[in-house]
Amino acid sequence: MSRKIRVGVVFGGRSGEHEVSLRSSRSVMDAIPRDRYEVVPIGITRDGQWIAGPTAHAELQGELPPTTPAALLPAPGEGALQRISGGAGERAMAPLAQLDVVFPVLHGPNGEDGTIQGLFELADVAYVGCGVLASAVAMDKAAFKDVMRANGIPVVEHVLLSRREILADVSTAAAKVSAELSFPVFCKPANMGSSVGVSRAEDHAALLVGLAEAAKWDRRILVERGVDAREIEISVLGNDAPEASVPGEIKPCNDFYDYAAKYKTGDDSELLIPAALPDGVADEMRAVAVKAFSLIDGAGLSRVDFLLERGTGNFYLNEINTLPGFTSISMYPKLWEASGVSYADLIHRLLQLAIERHEEKRSITRVFRSK
Repeated sequence: MSRKIRVGVVFGGRSGEHEVSLRSSRSVMDAIPRDRYEVVPIGITRDGQWIAGPTAHAELQGELPPTTPAALLPAPGEGALQRISGGAGERAMAPLAQLDVVFPVLHGPNGEDGTIQGLFELADVAYVGCGVLASAVAMDKAAFKDVMRANGIPVVEHVLLSRREILADVSTAAAKVSAELSFPVFCKPANMGSSVGVSRAEDHAALLVGLAEAAKWDRRILVERGVDAREIEISVLGNDAPEASVPGEIKPCNDFYDYAAKYKTGDDSELLIPAALPDGVADEMRAVAVKAFSLIDGAGLSRVDFLLERGTGNFYLNEINTLPGFTSISMYPKLWEASGVSYADLIHRLLQLAIERHEEKRSITRVFRSK
């Protein structure tokens, strides 16, 4: 009997979405088919320290003291998770586990923005999800909008501000927004997910507060025109031949689908699957979701979020989340379940897609020798 595929599940991280990652990772680890895979839990603390082993989850939650400091070396051929021992000045490394594939269940900065994907590339290890390019483009909402607009995909109008100009003179920054957009508007950190730091502003006073809040979380701040819209989400799965799930609709319990609605009071928000859409709209949205995923060179998985404007019937591509939540109330797995793919099968397919993509990259010639 061949050995099981060893999966390193990475969670936690230096992000405002640390807690979300812990919830998602627990669901993923519980559902990974153990007849096919061996799981190696790998936690990253809030200050960036890596911890490995079966108690890593409890250690990150403060239930146990850290016991197994670890590191993944950025060196091709090593492919091994290393145990770190010894104190300052006397540290030593020893192989802890040889990983076949990594499943990063990380959200937000340093998790889905291309940074940790770059480490996996340097280590030459297979990993679930989008690569460096797709992760970075999708994470930065302003850059993402530019790419979509350049390819004829409709996005909501916005103003881009820097944290520096907001902190220097928030009134001038707000005036810049008011000159280009009418209220209501949404203030968002450009590089953050799970609606962290996002607020709705109905007037100038609320805009000042919203800009200050968003500036706590990022260097680049996006202010978008508020759209009276239905929130439609579609899950995408695949590499070079991606597929789209049935669309789902979110009816948030709060003013918009913020962090609390997603992860704290989510049972009060309605998830309508499939979404009731006019004839042809669902197919059009699914086609746009696949196109957008391919445009950024997506791989593995993404959740594509749309705004369907009431009154006009126009829809806008809001964002692509390249590492969507996997909690019990998360939309990504629920949409695939409604499309005929169970939670366990979904995880299996994602791991296989990661291995497939890695094998393809390994077949590419990397060394040029002149004749």
